Amino acid sequence: MKKLISLIIVCALCLGAFSLSACSNSPQEAKLDPENMPVHVSDDKYRNYYHIWVCSFNDSNGDEVGDINGITEKLDYINDGDPTTDTDLGLDGIWLSPIMPSDSYHKYDVDNYMDIDPEFGTLEDFDRFIAECDKRGITVILDLVLNHCGTGHEYWKKAVEEVKAGNLEGYAKYYRFTSSGGFPGEGYRQLGGCPGIWFEGQFTSEMPEWNLAYEGTREYFEEVAKFWLDRGVGGFRLDAVKYMTDETTDGAEFLNWFYTTAQKYKPDVYMVGENWQGNSELYEIYESGIDSQFTFSFATSSGNIASAVKSGDGKTLAAQLKKFDDNSHKANENVINAMFLSNHDTVRSGNYFPAGLAQQKMAAAAYLLMPGNSFTYYGEEIGMKTPSANVQNDAYFRGPMIWDGDVEPDIWCTAGAYSEIPYGGVKQQTDDENSLLSFYRDAIKVKNQNYELARGKVTEIVTFDNSSICAFKVVYNETELLVIHNLDDESAATLEITEEILKNAVVTGSLVAGDTEDKVELKDGKLTLPTQSSAILRTNA
Repeated sequence: MKKLISLIIVCALCLGAFSLSACSNSPQEAKLDPENMPVHVSDDKYRNYYHIWVCSFNDSNGDEVGDINGITEKLDYINDGDPTTDTDLGLDGIWLSPIMPSDSYHKYDVDNYMDIDPEFGTLEDFDRFIAECDKRGITVILDLVLNHCGTGHEYWKKAVEEVKAGNLEGYAKYYRFTSSGGFPGEGYRQLGGCPGIWFEGQFTSEMPEWNLAYEGTREYFEEVAKFWLDRGVGGFRLDAVKYMTDETTDGAEFLNWFYTTAQKYKPDVYMVGENWQGNSELYEIYESGIDSQFTFSFATSSGNIASAVKSGDGKTLAAQLKKFDDNSHKANENVINAMFLSNHDTVRSGNYFPAGLAQQKMAAAAYLLMPGNSFTYYGEEIGMKTPSANVQNDAYFRGPMIWDGDVEPDIWCTAGAYSEIPYGGVKQQTDDENSLLSFYRDAIKVKNQNYELARGKVTEIVTFDNSSICAFKVVYNETELLVIHNLDDESAATLEITEEILKNAVVTGSLVAGDTEDKVELKDGKLTLPTQSSAILRTNA
């Protein structure tokens, strides 16, 4: 009996010792190997997304239109499913431009919300695409247009037929009809053949607005959400959320309804809204509870990131990020920032930077290493540009992906949008360790190695006697990271990292965008940052 008791005590002590050992080896307390940080594989909403304009990406069948199967063919370029390799981008999310049936090339005037446009393939092709994404740990979100539909939609055709017969109480309720007689206001259009009858179409007469306050519309949208979530979609990019507010609809209330409705079918559904308004309007929409809205104030050619990179003013960029992050979290404590440089509605980021490659790399480091989710527009990683002429034509923002710089793509939907780039296509850049493509791969890997960065909150700006330095702290659970960029394109910076700034600091990620052989180095409390370079530091127990 005594031997049994002794054995139990010994076992208990061993279990206790094991428990203590396990605690001491937690990510926050264990000794790190800064040279061999593991790549974190995401299992939550925090992702690095690749934004694909479907018809321009890859044509699988030679009909001069990019398609779903073409994207499936290129998945290993985006993410090969092996976090230890360096030959893929390492992106773990994909945002697809609209894929639903439509009469236009852009597909934002949807005729059927529960099918695939035949130009892009079939639902079977889509299911196969989702299955291949699942194998690689890639989450897919769809561009979903809830503000308006196309005139080919079944409900719209029935509504027009009924309205012309004098019935405004049937399918007309799905839309924003009025019989006020006089012009009702901006964005309204007269229904042909019906004097005094108007409908709202803020974009064009081919895009009639849904009545988002009508219960029937909401029942239909719930059916749509369930259809795609059941097929394995991870969430939605919501188009034109600005226009969801009108005389009868509170846009934030509608978004809250749609978000919580979708959560019934996928509790961890992810939603990001498109909102071109100022930051104060974004904060109001965040009260809806949706996860993200695109941060246009940091993107585009005149946004905070491009302005800071071109001027070398890192201090201001850090202050802008801290203010935005604070206000967003005040509106929604679970907010996930959505950072990007350019998208399908803007001039490509390859056009922003007159100094060329180093500035493009520096801008990439700036947005990829900000908290939240990143969105990389296809081709941005190889420096694709918008043609200098006709930039007001949306199609010119959506040129064909350049897989081989020696072969001009044959894609009809953006005919004329092709623009040569000085660095070559994917083929030319893949094995060049100094290419923009290689830099993107390295930057995404650094972010995935420091997974707390995406999930944390900006808690503090760290200032140095150098206005070119952008430095901020991010805290997630008990882990504190210090992100530092040197935006100076001429001079290296040497910064003192005191114990007050970050105790027992080590570098767990670094990137050098500038044209130099120098490396980021931390020695005896002095951090050396070459021209146009970045570092992530954390405490090493």
